[in-house]
Amino acid sequence: MRRLTVDQSIATAIIIGIVVLFVWNRLRYDLVALLGLLAAMATGIVPSARAFAGFADPVVIIIASALVVSAGVSKSGVIGRIIRRMEPRLRTSGRRVAALTGSVMVLSAFMKNIGALAIFLPIAVQVARRGGSPASELLMPMAFGSLIGGLVTLVGTSPNILVSRVRTELVGEPFAMFDFAPVGLGIVAVGFAFLSVGWRLLPAGRRTPASAAAAFDIEPYLSEARLPATSPLVGKTVADLEAIGDGSVTVAAIVREKERRYTPAGDWTLFADDILVLLSDPHALRAIVTEARLQLGDTGRTVKQGLAAGDMEVVEAVVTPRSTLLGRSASELRLRQRFGLTLIGISRHGERTMARIRNVRFRSGDVLVLRGSAAAMTDTLRDLGCLPLVDRATGLGRGRRDHLPLILLALAMGAVALDLVPVAAAFFGAAVLMVLFGILTLREAYDALELPILVLLACLIPISDAITSTGMAALIAGGLAAAAGALPPVGTVTLVLVTAMALTPFLNNAATALIMAPIAANLAQKLGMNADPLLMAVAVGSACDFLTPIGHQCNTLVMGPGGYRFGDYWRLGLPLSVLVVVVGSVLIPVFWGLR
Repeated sequence: MRRLTVDQSIATAIIIGIVVLFVWNRLRYDLVALLGLLAAMATGIVPSARAFAGFADPVVIIIASALVVSAGVSKSGVIGRIIRRMEPRLRTSGRRVAALTGSVMVLSAFMKNIGALAIFLPIAVQVARRGGSPASELLMPMAFGSLIGGLVTLVGTSPNILVSRVRTELVGEPFAMFDFAPVGLGIVAVGFAFLSVGWRLLPAGRRTPASAAAAFDIEPYLSEARLPATSPLVGKTVADLEAIGDGSVTVAAIVREKERRYTPAGDWTLFADDILVLLSDPHALRAIVTEARLQLGDTGRTVKQGLAAGDMEVVEAVVTPRSTLLGRSASELRLRQRFGLTLIGISRHGERTMARIRNVRFRSGDVLVLRGSAAAMTDTLRDLGCLPLVDRATGLGRGRRDHLPLILLALAMGAVALDLVPVAAAFFGAAVLMVLFGILTLREAYDALELPILVLLACLIPISDAITSTGMAALIAGGLAAAAGALPPVGTVTLVLVTAMALTPFLNNAATALIMAPIAANLAQKLGMNADPLLMAVAVGSACDFLTPIGHQCNTLVMGPGGYRFGDYWRLGLPLSVLVVVVGSVLIPVFWGLR
């Protein structure tokens, strides 16, 4: 084996370091990318003059513009009203899964998949509740459907845009808007057929948040309450309190003397002003709070009084991957003082924490129960990056303006498809018009920009270029070529697709595409193959992570509202992954010549 040059050794070390930090998951992925770029600059494999070229790359402009356009489309109530009209026909779980998953797939083809899922998630929760079925039957198929739907067009998912950039460097021409459609539509068709029946593979009995009016229907539910002097439980034992809930409520901890936390036994005596950390099932908490006259949260009022206040409301909301709450607690944020919100409860599936509720650091996918001003609730949740689990498809439309975001999206895609303007210019124009026509405020447009993703891309683009310029991509491709030597060309497509799919759970999908695309291009050159099918394989593999809740934001977003556990994803995701590999390996060579 040929010895690595100094630059190749450095490039390898930086890539390995980035991967390790991604897997370690202690640092945010944008900070990891910044550190990687800094190391590449310090060692000279990325010249200082080129280090920040990624921030001006058209790919970053396209993705940023697509995020703004997606935010504008999400303001339209047209889609929600269509689903509401269909709802009387969705009498069975199978029909509900098929209708909602299919709708998300269609919308994901034309806007960012995380945006499409965010539109349908509250609708799906309400449809499930009104239909008397668990939301867990709907949400994971919808999340997977959003990933598959993004395969159909250039702007549906970031990997498509990134492999198109590599193709531009190879042949001087990017992939067109609908070049992905022949393969993508085939995968969508098979994926839709599977998800329409495969949802039955999901574990039965997963409990999910009930209506926001109930306010407490979350499991496992961590809440915090004060035992006032007027409570009949003062002087009684922990066991007496738990007995009220018939075993469905556990006193996980007692906080006394301000911040001293104890794990109590059943015979512990309860004293006035004890702070009780409670773990409960969805139905027991409200009853025990009422009977024991507990004061929930830090408002000094009972839950009954709090809910009765005319200008207050209690809302369930899911913490999205771009929320400003991530990594911080209610105490650190001063949630009540700054935002007028009281954190009543938090649901985090797969983990039980004994910390005081105000000290729990928020994670993506957490479901929060918040109480605050009804008039300001919508704006406050939007500013915090939380998605309310409330059906917003009420039919209170804005006339023709409700259709305007969809018209702008259609015009942008049509202009690109007809080759009238480049994709960056078309979507940048649509994004500006979303603000100009008042669909989005300027603040909402800036909030729509997922800066961590954009920083990640801008930093990894020059590192990706360095993989090629140092010869590292060619070296890795040589190793893959040796492995693929005994395979037919179709087998090489499968190898690249599976490799990209295997990396995606550990890396961001965009990072996987940036690393794998130049390697695939070099592999095609060494094997005398057309590069297009291998780039397509990278795009499909990078976009399809169905095995974990952490590989893609869409999977993370549904974990809390769906009540899923980490191990639930492979039940539905593994057979779907196999189907994607099989269908992709068949269709890619059919539509993109191997030689």
